[in-house]
Amino acid sequence: MLIKKVILPIKGMHCASCAMAIEKGLYKLPGVKGATVNFATERATVEYDPEQVDLREIEEAVAKLGYKVIKEETQKLELRVLGMASPHCAGVVSKAVRSLRGINEIDVNYANEKAVIKFDPEQVSQDQIKKVIEEAGYKPLEIERETLGETDKEKEAREREIHRLKFLFIFSLALSLPILIISMFLGEFPGKNLLLFFLTTPVQLVGGYRFYKGSIGSLRYKAANMDVLIALGTSAAYVYSVAATFFIRGAVYYETAALVITFILLGKLLEARAKGKASEAIKKLLGLAPKTAHVIQNGEEVEILAEEVQVGDIVLVRPGEKIPVDGKITEGYTTIDESMVTGESIPVEKKVGDEVIGATINKHGFFKFEATRVGKDTVLSQIVKLVEEAQGSKAPIQRLADVVSNYFVQAVVLIAALTFIIWYFILNATFVFALTAMTAVLVIACPCALGLATPTAIIVGTGKGAENGILIKSGEALERASKLDTIIFDKTGTLTKGEPEVTDIIPLNQNTYKQILELAAIAERGSEHPLAEAILKKAKEKGIKIADAQSFEALSGYGVKVKFKGKRILLGNRKLIRDKGLSTEEIEEKIRSLENEGKTVIILASDHEVSGLIAVADALKENSKEAVETLKRMGLKISLITGDNLRTSRAIGREVGIDQVLAEVPPQDKANKIKELQQKGRVVAMVGDGINDAPALAQADIGIALGSGTDIAIESGHIVLVKDDLRDVVASIKLSRVTMRKIKQNLFWAFFYNTAGIPIAAGLLYPFFGLLLRPEFAALAMALSSVSVVSNSLLLKKFKLSLK
Repeated sequence: MLIKKVILPIKGMHCASCAMAIEKGLYKLPGVKGATVNFATERATVEYDPEQVDLREIEEAVAKLGYKVIKEETQKLELRVLGMASPHCAGVVSKAVRSLRGINEIDVNYANEKAVIKFDPEQVSQDQIKKVIEEAGYKPLEIERETLGETDKEKEAREREIHRLKFLFIFSLALSLPILIISMFLGEFPGKNLLLFFLTTPVQLVGGYRFYKGSIGSLRYKAANMDVLIALGTSAAYVYSVAATFFIRGAVYYETAALVITFILLGKLLEARAKGKASEAIKKLLGLAPKTAHVIQNGEEVEILAEEVQVGDIVLVRPGEKIPVDGKITEGYTTIDESMVTGESIPVEKKVGDEVIGATINKHGFFKFEATRVGKDTVLSQIVKLVEEAQGSKAPIQRLADVVSNYFVQAVVLIAALTFIIWYFILNATFVFALTAMTAVLVIACPCALGLATPTAIIVGTGKGAENGILIKSGEALERASKLDTIIFDKTGTLTKGEPEVTDIIPLNQNTYKQILELAAIAERGSEHPLAEAILKKAKEKGIKIADAQSFEALSGYGVKVKFKGKRILLGNRKLIRDKGLSTEEIEEKIRSLENEGKTVIILASDHEVSGLIAVADALKENSKEAVETLKRMGLKISLITGDNLRTSRAIGREVGIDQVLAEVPPQDKANKIKELQQKGRVVAMVGDGINDAPALAQADIGIALGSGTDIAIESGHIVLVKDDLRDVVASIKLSRVTMRKIKQNLFWAFFYNTAGIPIAAGLLYPFFGLLLRPEFAALAMALSSVSVVSNSLLLKKFKLSLK
């Protein structure tokens, strides 16, 4: 029995009872096997038997209940397309899908075997799209995105494909070995050619079926892939041998056809296994999600599927259990192992009010938490999405390989034809010699090695990063990060903890300690700056009641201006005070003394006079100095950029080991400073918190945004560090460099192999050394070339992300 699943957007639901009413109505329809309605997302997931009920009847049933099914003009279908190995394959799939009416957009990536298709459901159905992909010779699998903990259909399909290839290889090998022995080691005997025919034909038709099918599928859409080369090469040897057996009575080359197919099947088998390992990072992330959750419903504990948890549900977690979704602790205390998401090995202490991340492991305590992010909004889902997008992206270095691959098959067929013509008609070689050279050219050429050189390394490299809390958003970002020569760090919240504390309060002009702190707190009450938080915290500690100001104006990069009880209060840096016509000469010595200690000095002015000074210090993060020293050893130029004054900034710079300091730069001007460096030819990375630094992160060649374990969807960062640890800046650059090294090695091997292999197969060495490459050895070389590229990329999995 075929069961279909559809997700329907529904308008008009206001509460859980609306969702329950729709579910009851749907279950009354014959053929509806499952119905889950979520009023929060306004989606209904319906499983039904199309032989008993159709989609129109389901939509009508919803409408009769007083709700509306929204029909989107454009739908998006995400498919895993198994069997693609080069840009040619992606082109075949794209042409096949575009041949249908109603296709608005299609993006096919052969590396992660994924196709994203936007289409008009009124003109074309999902089944029609899948059918044309199958007709083109590939296997489409719909990507389920409702839950992360579901059965991995892609893994099952890949395992079936590996099992099928293994069977075909063993089947072909079992027949090819006797073919080889009879052809090479046994003399002539009656019926020899007939025996070889009967042994070779199953290999050609059964083992080679996938290549014929792929050829027909690609040629149907006026494209040609590697299957065409294999089918042409083996068919030439097989057909000639059949003719020699039954008609012209000459030498036969059955072993060539059989061994070529056998060796290529071996290569496909090894390649499939290697590619499965290359994308293991995503599978590991998907496998982290727990299947069930314990929630409180009507005052009782109930076990439900993790995917059914709603925002606002109270979830219970016992020691040793996985946390099902993201949330905030409402009761209890515990330690949580977040290593699988952040890469941090030390368990983190959590108390009431702290956030927890779905898929992490509760170590010791029992606690309850309120679900805040579920489904596709959880940290784990966002990480999976970022990694998938990165693995599907292309690095600029890949463009040449893609261009070559697009014309590769046609060029090889032309070279093969010319090889035959030159040897047979111009150089007067025998027909068999010319045929052998032509066949060798067809089967030695390997567009797959070119196509896999870059994307496999990107897949493994970005996956390796994700496992360690480093999210590289694209192949382009990965390539640019490898070329960096300058790193600029923001100060507050990046090099420092971002938790400043008031260290000194110096009253002036007969003001008291309490008056200065009270006026400063009143001025900062409307501010969100970290320095404001420090002043407000100090005021609360001293028991000061903070009144509201009559007006508030934040002056970005300078301070704040407020009115309180008719007085104008200014709180900020020297520039703010001087711009308002007040002098700081008499207090400069005190200010400099505090700044030389690495403290930020805030000046308070009231009633047109300077009333006091407040010094604030922000401690360095424990790993800041170590990270900076390592980056300098790597040959990178390090700078510090901050809105703070020069003297304080230099003190912080000295402490952490940074000589070049760009001080007194307001947030809006940081991007311009980066642009100035770029105009001098520098390749710049900006490291910041992703909030105040957003323009600078966007302007930089690489924006590295520090997450907090839960905030990983920082739009302005090209690289997001899940852990708030600057050592990961070092790790991300090292990972980018080693990944690019692998890509260059792969491309060199792929280009060298093809540029050297094709002329040798064509007989270039024969006039000088009497060597002609047999097609079966050419096929073996071709099979191993793809495997070598993927295997070289897999070595990245062993790379240690250390600071040494």
